[in-house]
Amino acid sequence: MLLSLRQQRVIIWRTAAETFISDYPTGSPLSLVTMTSRVGARAAGAPGTRSDGNDFKPKERVGSSHYQMSASFRSEIRRLTLVQLLIWLLVATQVAVTHLDLVSHDLVAMPYQWEYPYLLSIVPSLLGALALPRNNISYLVISMISAGLFSVAPLIFGAMEMFPVAQQLYRHGKAYRFIFGFSAVSVMYLLMVVAVQVHAWHLYYSKKLLDAWFDSTQEKKKK
Repeated sequence: MLLSLRQQRVIIWRTAAETFISDYPTGSPLSLVTMTSRVGARAAGAPGTRSDGNDFKPKERVGSSHYQMSASFRSEIRRLTLVQLLIWLLVATQVAVTHLDLVSHDLVAMPYQWEYPYLLSIVPSLLGALALPRNNISYLVISMISAGLFSVAPLIFGAMEMFPVAQQLYRHGKAYRFIFGFSAVSVMYLLMVVAVQVHAWHLYYSKKLLDAWFDSTQEKKKK
C-alpha cells in the first residue's frame, strides 16, 4: 500500500524515537511510553500490525450457524413438500376418478366443493421447491402468499362446508357419501386435519428460512 508523505514522516519519527528510548532501562517512564504506544497501535489496527486470526472467529461461527440452520430448514421443507404432494395426489385422484366415471359413485363419492380450489395447492409447493436450490427469496415469498390463498383458504372453506354433514353423522349416524365403504366426510376430515398441520409447519419453516436468508444477505452487505 502506498503511504502519503505525511505518514512516511510519522513512521520515520516513531522509529527514531523508539531507537533512542530503547537505551533506557526497562521500567523507566520513557520505556513505558514506548510500550503504551505500541499497544495502542495494535488496538487501533494501525497499518503494519498483524492479527492472529482470532478477530475472524466470531464471524466464522455466525456464518456456520446460519448455514446449518438454513440446511436444516431446507430439509424440513422438502419433507413437508413431499407430504403436500401426496395429499394433493389423493384429492386429484378422487376428482379424476369420479368425473371420468372410472368407478361407481357408490364406491367413491363425488368431491366436495372445497376440493376443486384445493387442487391449486400444488402451485405454492412447486414454487417453494424451485426457491430452494438458488436461495430465491422472491419465489419463497410468492410460495408463502399463494399457500394462504390456495391451500389454507380452501381447507377453511371445506371445514365449514362439511360441518353440517359431520353434525348429522354424529347425531343421527346417517351418511350419504362413501369412499370405499367409509363415510366420505370422516375420510375427508381426517385428510383435512393432516393437511392443516402440514401446511402450517411448511409456512413456519419457510418463514424461518426466509429470515435466515435475509440475515445472510445483510451480513454480506456489511462485508
